Amino acid sequence: MSTTYENAPTKSVEMNGTNFVFREIGKKGGIPLVLLHHLTAVLEDWDPRVVDGLAAKHHVIVFDNRGVGGSGGSTPTTVEEMARDAVAFIGALGFGKVDLLGFSLGGFVSQVIAQQQPGLVRKIILAGTGPAGGEGIVNVAAVLQDAFGKAAATNKHPKHFLFFTRTSNGQAAADDFLGRLKERTKDLDAPVSNETIQAQLAAIQAWGQGDAATLETVQHPVLVANGDDDVMVPPSNSFELARRLPNAQLSIFPDAGHGGIFQHHAAFVQQALVFLQQ
Repeated sequence: MSTTYENAPTKSVEMNGTNFVFREIGKKGGIPLVLLHHLTAVLEDWDPRVVDGLAAKHHVIVFDNRGVGGSGGSTPTTVEEMARDAVAFIGALGFGKVDLLGFSLGGFVSQVIAQQQPGLVRKIILAGTGPAGGEGIVNVAAVLQDAFGKAAATNKHPKHFLFFTRTSNGQAAADDFLGRLKERTKDLDAPVSNETIQAQLAAIQAWGQGDAATLETVQHPVLVANGDDDVMVPPSNSFELARRLPNAQLSIFPDAGHGGIFQHHAAFVQQALVFLQQ
């Protein structure tokens, strides 16, 4: 199997007539780690330092859920449907037990998977995410629109404003992160469609109006991580997740935003590896 995310081949698997595209790296065997991604993201949006770092010890699978990037079908408008599709994808690969790393929207999906299919999941990492009904989640569409406006006005990438703080350290980290995303130059994923973005925003809006009362039923070990200045999913949501989940630990990165796990990728990978090995 490929030793780095940069040269991992893009594969596909069919489930109920829909093709899901994915990549996998690391040594096969043991409990695989499945990564679930954020609003607008495709395979190219995972930080290769995070994927490679995790794959040093684990079989890592990265995929596009239904309707996203190179995967077929239409993107659902609810997190619950996205969770069912993710479970179907995991089943299509033949896994009976997995660990999950859910970032942002992927963290919402991971929470639902853990509640609907608890036996499928061993451990969960929730990064840059929050519980249903969490503070500020209903504002994501407005935050996204504002960032795209600022990006156009300054000739910068929207992730400069969405994922990183405005400090010199934060903006330097943004440049480094965006540079890493360009390391792969061949066999690239299809970009996300406008239809997918609108469906994902509808799902996020509904999640932001939801109820997290059932989170207390999640008995899995959970690592919650975020930056201390997240404009997309305010860090208060990470504290709320840690409070509600019975078996959670919390990591907050300094001078970091929504992309805190990418800015502090070395520290995050180390924390994640320790957590998964416990």
